[in-house]
Amino acid sequence: MGTIVVFGGRSEIGVATAVRLARNSAGAGSRVVLAARRPDDLGAERAALLGAGAAEVATVGFDADEVDSHPGLVTSIVEQYGPIDVAIVAFGILGDAQRAETDVTHALQIAHTDYYAQISVITLLANAMRTARTGTLIVFSSVAGVRVRRANYVYGSTKAGLDGFASGLADALHGTGVHLLLVRPGFVIGTMTRELMESGVAPAPMSVTADQVADAVAKAYRKGKGEVWIPGRLRPVFFGMRLLPRAIWRRLPR
Repeated sequence: MGTIVVFGGRSEIGVATAVRLARNSAGAGSRVVLAARRPDDLGAERAALLGAGAAEVATVGFDADEVDSHPGLVTSIVEQYGPIDVAIVAFGILGDAQRAETDVTHALQIAHTDYYAQISVITLLANAMRTARTGTLIVFSSVAGVRVRRANYVYGSTKAGLDGFASGLADALHGTGVHLLLVRPGFVIGTMTRELMESGVAPAPMSVTADQVADAVAKAYRKGKGEVWIPGRLRPVFFGMRLLPRAIWRRLPR
């Protein structure tokens, strides 16, 4: 494996996934590029990747919401580090679900970061990989987007849109030499949800940790899968949940 790029270089799941991929290919001397705000403040993430066997860990500035900067960033990464073997798109915000129901600015902020900016980055990466005729895109959706729930419908709607976009793109990439792995984890206990849990919200049933997600993603990548549910038993559960009457569905918790 050559170059792995993590868009959202401070993401707990993104870095954990890159660690596993770097460890898997230590003999090949993989290079990892972490793209994040404050790129000079990624010491812990760099250390984890170097400890896993990465031959080199570089950092570049990346602001997900500054979409006008995305084309130049992707181009510069390819020019400096060569074709991207794996792009892990792991940025996003959870937002305040209750505030987003009435605060238009906050709702749009969630939609911009979690959907609009994702389309920008993913499309540019797909274009670069098509040109190289190789590469894998790892896109993080969520079970929250499979059937959007009342408790977090703004965030869930962005994941529903991203899931549909990534599914369609995966079909469009068929036969190009480029692969897309769509990841659908359940509630992840970690940095992103810590504040939520501290406010008294209990983790959903079948919750997972960032390490469990990373393990499953790395395994799915090695097997060449197109999608992975984490944990796997969520897939039949949500198949059944799609059939629940709306009157019952709207009363379900997060």
